[in-house]
Amino acid sequence: MFEPLGSTVVRPTLATAALPRRVRRVLEHLYALVSDEMARQLERMLGEFEQQLFRQADHARNPAQQSLHFETLRIVRLNRADLVPHYLMGLEAALTRVRDPIMLPEVLDPRTVPTFRDLRLVEDNEMDEGSVLRGIAARHTSRASLGLHLLGQRFGVLGGAPAFEADRLPVGPHSVCSILGDASHTLQIGMEQRLLLFRTFDRHVLNGYAQMVDTMNALLARENVLPSLAFVPIRARPTTQAQMESARTRREERLALNAEGVVAPPRIGPRPHTAWQGQNDRSHDADEGAAIALLQQLLSGRHDLLGKLRPGRRTENAKAIPTAEVIATLGNFQGDAANSGVQPRNLSDVRQALLAQSLKRHGEPAALSREDNDTFELLGMLYSAIQHELHEDSNASVLLNRLQVPLLRAALLDRSFFVQQRHPARQLLNTVAESGASWMSEDEADPQLDEQLRRAVDHVVENYHGDTTVFEAANQRLQQHLRAMARKAEVTERRHVEAARGKEKLELAKHRAAEEIVSATQGQQVPRFARSLLSQAWADVLTLILLRHGEESSEWKQHQEMTRQIVLATIGGRSGKVPGGLGAKVEHALGLVGYHADEAAAIASRLTTGVNPDDDDPASRTELAMKLKARGRLGEDTGPSKKVPAPRSEHEQRCYDQLRALPFGTWFEFVTNQQGDVTRRRLSWYSPVTDNALFVNQRGQRVGEQSLDSLARMLAAGQAHIVTADKGRLVDRAWHAAVNALRNFAGLGPAEETTA
Repeated sequence: MFEPLGSTVVRPTLATAALPRRVRRVLEHLYALVSDEMARQLERMLGEFEQQLFRQADHARNPAQQSLHFETLRIVRLNRADLVPHYLMGLEAALTRVRDPIMLPEVLDPRTVPTFRDLRLVEDNEMDEGSVLRGIAARHTSRASLGLHLLGQRFGVLGGAPAFEADRLPVGPHSVCSILGDASHTLQIGMEQRLLLFRTFDRHVLNGYAQMVDTMNALLARENVLPSLAFVPIRARPTTQAQMESARTRREERLALNAEGVVAPPRIGPRPHTAWQGQNDRSHDADEGAAIALLQQLLSGRHDLLGKLRPGRRTENAKAIPTAEVIATLGNFQGDAANSGVQPRNLSDVRQALLAQSLKRHGEPAALSREDNDTFELLGMLYSAIQHELHEDSNASVLLNRLQVPLLRAALLDRSFFVQQRHPARQLLNTVAESGASWMSEDEADPQLDEQLRRAVDHVVENYHGDTTVFEAANQRLQQHLRAMARKAEVTERRHVEAARGKEKLELAKHRAAEEIVSATQGQQVPRFARSLLSQAWADVLTLILLRHGEESSEWKQHQEMTRQIVLATIGGRSGKVPGGLGAKVEHALGLVGYHADEAAAIASRLTTGVNPDDDDPASRTELAMKLKARGRLGEDTGPSKKVPAPRSEHEQRCYDQLRALPFGTWFEFVTNQQGDVTRRRLSWYSPVTDNALFVNQRGQRVGEQSLDSLARMLAAGQAHIVTADKGRLVDRAWHAAVNALRNFAGLGPAEETTA
C-alpha cells in the first residue's frame, strides 16, 4: 500500500544508502538518466490514460456507465500529480537495495509445512493485477534479453555479487512494473481502471524500453563498469528479412493475447512514426546475414539482366583491384578533398577516378571486384533516392556530397551499414539528409543546426580512417544539439496542448451547464424569453463556476440550487416562496462573467421576480434581447459556424476509426500542391469530445487545428498520409525505394507493405 507524500514514512534514498562512494555516484547518474526519461513518459501516459477514459465514456452503453467513467476521470485528474513522485521514490528505493543480500529459501520444518486448512482464496484483483504485470514484464524481458543480460553483468559489479537476473534488476522490467503497481494506488481508482493503466504503461512507456536498456548500458560503460563487455548470441536466421519480420509480429501478438487475456485489436498498419527530427524511433535492426544475402540475390538478378542487355560491356578479363587498395586510394581522395575543398560530383566520378588511378599505377586495365562493385551501386542508389527527398538548393546536398567518400569507405569495410539502422555512419547520414528534407518549410530551418552539421561532417572528412568511433564522436556532439531541440519543441508543444485541453474543458463545462438547465426546467412551463435567458446568460455563469471550482464543490451545489429557485421564480413562484436575496446573488454571478451592472440587474430582475408574460413590456424585452445578441458568450468561437458534415463513406469511416486509435505525436504528410509537394506535421493531441485535432511543426509550434472528420476525408482522398516508423526517417525511406528498385529488376515487384 502506498504512503501519502506528507507521511512520516522515511523512504531510502541514494544519498543516505550505505553504499561505497563510487557505487553511489554511478547509481546517482543512472537514476538521473532513468528518472528523467520515466517522468516524461509517465506524464504522457497519464494524458493518454485520460483520453482512454474519455473514449470509454463516449462509447458507454448507458448514462450510468458514462457517469462512472467521468467520475473516474475526475478522480484521476485530482490525484495524477501524486503518481510520478511515488514512482520515482520507489525507483530510487529499488536502486538503494542493490547490495542487499539475496534471501535464500529457508529449510522448512516438516512440522511448520502449511496444510490444507491454511489455504485461502485469492482476491480477484490481486490475481488479475499480478498476472497482467508479470505478463508485461515477461514480454519486455524477452524483447530486451541481450541488453538485460549485459546490464545484469554490470549490476553484479555494482552489487559485489554474481550477475543479476532480469527479475532482480532494480531497473528491470519486473521492477519497473512492480513499482507502477504500488504507485497506481495513489490514483485511488478501481481494479478495472488500474488494469487499463497498466496496459497504457505497456504501450506508451515501455514502448522504448529496449532503447533505454541500451542507454543504461552505455552510461555504465562510460562510468568504467565493464566498459569492454560484449556478447553476441548465435541466432537462427530466417531465410529473408520479410519472414523474420512476419515471425516477430506473430510472436508479439501471441504474447499480447496470453499475457493480457484479451483479444488484441487487429493491426491497422505499420506502427506510426512519433519521433522528433534526428531522434531514433523504436526499430528492429535487420539480421545482417539474411539481409545481405537478400541484397546479393537482388544484385545478381540485376547484373544478369544488365549483362543480357549490354553484352559488349562485360569486363571478366580485367584484373580485380583488391579491396585494401580501393580503400587506400579512396583515403587519398578523401585527404585531397579535405585539403583542397574540391569534391567529386557523384560516385560515378569516384569510380572513374579510382579506375584511372589503378591504370596509371599498374599500367593495365582493372575493374572492381564483385563485392566492391555492389557496394558502389548500392550507395549510389541510396544517394539517388535521398536526392529525391531534398530541397534542390539545400545546404544538406553540399554536406552529403562531402560525406560520400567516407561513407563509401565505411561501407566497404562493413556492409552492415546498409541493413543496420543504428550504424553510426547511417545515423549521421540520416541527420544530415533530414536537415534539408523536402517536407520541411523554410521557417523550420535552423542555422545553429546547420553549423553543427558542418562541424560533424568536417570532423568525419578530416579524421575518418576506418575507425567507426569517428562517426560516433561526430554523432554524439550532434545528438546533444538535437536533444536540446527536441526538448524545446516538446515544451512548446506542451503549451499548445494545454491550451487545447483548456478549450476541451470549457466545452465539457458548457455541456454540463446545459444539462443542468435542462434538468431544472424539465416538466416546468417556463416562459420562452426566460428560458432563453437561462440557456444563455445563466448557462455562462454555471460554466464559469464549474471551471473554477469543479463539480464536487460547494459553490457548484449552491448554484445548482439557485438554478432551481430561478425556475420557480420564472413560473410565478407557484410551487413555493422565492428566497429573499436571490436577485442580488444572480446579479453578482452575472457580473462575474462580464455583464455590465445595468444588464445584470435587468436579467436578474426578469429571472427572479416572476414577471407575468401578459404584463411584460415588449419594448424592454426586445432591447434586452438585442443586447444579449450583440455581446459574446463565454468561450464562444468567433469564427465561422461549424457546418454539419456530410455522412462519411465506408472508406472514410475506416480512416476515421484509424485516426481515433492513433497515439499522440504521430506525424502526417500533407500534399500542398498539384506537383505532389508535401509538408510534415505532428498530430500533438486530439479530443474525442470536440473532435478537434492539434498539429505542430518540427519546432513544436502550432500550425493549425482541424477536425478528425476532415482529416479522415483527406486520408481517404490521398491528400494526407500517416508517416510510419519504418519510413519515418529519410534514409529509411530512401533505402526502401532502392531495395524496391532492385526487386523490380529481379521481377519480384515491390516488397509487401501495409499502407496506412
